[in-house]
Amino acid sequence: MKTKKTIGFSAILIILILVIITLMPSTKVGLQSSLDKGIEQKIDSLLERMTLEEKIGQMTQLTIDALGQTVDGEFKIDQKKLREAIVQYKVGSFLNAPVSGALTREKWHEIIGQLQELSLTHIGIPTLYGLDQNHGTTYTLGGTMFPQNINLGASFNRDLAFRSAQVTAYETRASDCPWTFSPTVDMARDPRWSRVWENFGEDCLVNAVMGSAMVEGFQGEDRNHLSAQNIGATVKHYMGYSMAHSGKDRTPAYISDQDLREKCFAPYKACIEAGALSVMVNSSSINALPVHANKELLTRWLKEDLNWDGMLVTDWSDINNLYIREQIARDKKEAISIAINAGIDMCMEPYKVDFCVLLKELVLEGKVPMERIDDATRRILRLKYRLGLFDRPNTPQEDYPLFGGKEHALLALEACEESEVLLKNKNNILPLKPGVRMLVTGPNANSMRCLNGGWSYSWQGNITDIHAGQYNTIYEALRNKFGEQNVILEEGVRYKPYGDYRGEYADRIPQAKQAARHVDVIVACIGENSYCETPGNLLDLDISENQQRLVRELATTGKPIILILNEGRPRLIKDLVPLSEAVVDILLPGNYGGDALANILSGDANPSAKMPYTYPLNPADLTTYDYRVSEETDQMEGAYNYEAAISVQWPFGYGLSYTTFEYDHFACDRTTFTADDMLRFEVTVTNTGKRRGKEAVMLFSRDMTASLVPENRRLRSFTKIDLAPGESRVVTLTIPASDLAFVGADGHWVLEEGRFQMQCGDQIFNIDCTQTKRWETPNK
Repeated sequence: MKTKKTIGFSAILIILILVIITLMPSTKVGLQSSLDKGIEQKIDSLLERMTLEEKIGQMTQLTIDALGQTVDGEFKIDQKKLREAIVQYKVGSFLNAPVSGALTREKWHEIIGQLQELSLTHIGIPTLYGLDQNHGTTYTLGGTMFPQNINLGASFNRDLAFRSAQVTAYETRASDCPWTFSPTVDMARDPRWSRVWENFGEDCLVNAVMGSAMVEGFQGEDRNHLSAQNIGATVKHYMGYSMAHSGKDRTPAYISDQDLREKCFAPYKACIEAGALSVMVNSSSINALPVHANKELLTRWLKEDLNWDGMLVTDWSDINNLYIREQIARDKKEAISIAINAGIDMCMEPYKVDFCVLLKELVLEGKVPMERIDDATRRILRLKYRLGLFDRPNTPQEDYPLFGGKEHALLALEACEESEVLLKNKNNILPLKPGVRMLVTGPNANSMRCLNGGWSYSWQGNITDIHAGQYNTIYEALRNKFGEQNVILEEGVRYKPYGDYRGEYADRIPQAKQAARHVDVIVACIGENSYCETPGNLLDLDISENQQRLVRELATTGKPIILILNEGRPRLIKDLVPLSEAVVDILLPGNYGGDALANILSGDANPSAKMPYTYPLNPADLTTYDYRVSEETDQMEGAYNYEAAISVQWPFGYGLSYTTFEYDHFACDRTTFTADDMLRFEVTVTNTGKRRGKEAVMLFSRDMTASLVPENRRLRSFTKIDLAPGESRVVTLTIPASDLAFVGADGHWVLEEGRFQMQCGDQIFNIDCTQTKRWETPNK
């Protein structure tokens, strides 16, 4: 009897445990349920027939320059190299424009068509071609260039990001390319970094919102069956890449567990949840472990915790860098083993095929399990099926009549106008009156290269002026707008056309000063020349001494100066701002940036952009808006001065308009809440000026007391509205209360009981959390 009772109790206990487990919510919040059974069955069948060599070939990616060279200005494929790559080594993916730069649509169809024909004939699997279409159709001549991502961040307009990605996808497919290495959501949190401009700004929410909008614009509504007008997105560079300790590209970052989970991971999670089909990995290390070797981040956080079924691709030569630069492997073979076992699916090699040989050896030696090879191959094949490449390996250019047309150009111009930031307008000097005589000066005054920045027709953007002659520089746009007779060009300082992007000639400052005496106003266009990645590293964040001298000399003429900043990151200008009557930061607006600026200066467009990052005032005072409150303190009592202060030139979210907006009646639908509640905020915004204008409405929070030092404030939601003069609108911003949680000292998300200060415009009130909640799952 005793034994029967024990057995019965155990059985009941087991049943209860199984029921509880069944009823428990999954710890994974992902996309596995979106798998297409038909596609998975095709992959199963194909995997059964594939050899080990064919599977490894699918995991290999080569750059197009490995297959040929540019001769007399035309790229030509070497048929022997092409057959070696595809027929012998079964390489399944290729990337990049030739080192010579962007190609015509016709040339792209010729190149990709050859790759597809050979791949389908000898492997039976279409090739996968990818391009860095980072701000529009950057590598196809005649395509539409949009502002860089930093501008789209400054617009605070999600719809612009979505529509620009739609157009980019359409025009990229017109070039016969189905895949892009975009968007970039690293967050621009260090102004020294050379890739600030590739991101949407310093805030994780802005990067999450704009990045996911671009994913949706690129890929369309059905991530399993992309149309012929959509392309696969690659979210990059997963993750923490922008937070290098030295501020230099591809150097180590040291990031707290809290910032890694709460801020760095957030944009990638949002993009994955928006359906991103692939992710590119951070080239450098976090806390001394290269991300390409970090199984915790690659496999657990991304693939398992999010239940993500997409594909991970390395950045340029980054498996090689595990032994060459990072020195965590003895040789290339060991580096391959580390990266593939960590979760890498595709290796951007990019020149050699020895990856195929070495990975095969590792499998045969049992150092890389066959299950890992099959998983990586499955993910790559899944991407190819989702892109429709098995049924539609090529996309004829005649199917894309809107390529590079007026409709796309108007959208690009709209994006420029909404992303150029008015930062100063003393005595309302802007907009300028018709007939005003102006001097346009500075090294950025007459350059399409400067307007576009890197990733424009070439990696460094150094050939842009060759290909963008049909568009208007700042000088040309102002001459068209205000009349040729009213606009004088004398640059004073010019960039050297070749070599280091920082090179300048400063031999005509006296001529610029003399020309200023004959005009009413000076438009001084300063900033940076184009650069990209490591070549853009710098030692001094100040604007160049030549450009400072130019502005100081012009100021002695007594003529009002309108300072135009055209730069990929904030260069320090605190001594120049007092010399100017107005400041407009146009960032990197692209081919239509000059026209947009002319529209703003003339008043034909009303600026509405806000700073997407904190613009620093001093070189030793670099910060972000969400700093911890103890970074700024009052002086303590007694003999010791522990005072600390935060000084900035312009804060995150700052920007002026030609009209004014008033906020009122800010309220929440509840004064107390718990973690499971939704919080609905309303605020009335009124255009109190005399012009129609757009306003980015932002909701901020501040945790007044917490177990970790609270942040100054955090952006929780935003939207953009368009109001006529005198018009009012009630704006509703709704967020889950769990958004106010943070990652605690133990690495778990927690929403703590206590008071939160909420802010919208100049309106502030408090709400109270009545119950602490701690999450056991990694992503709430």
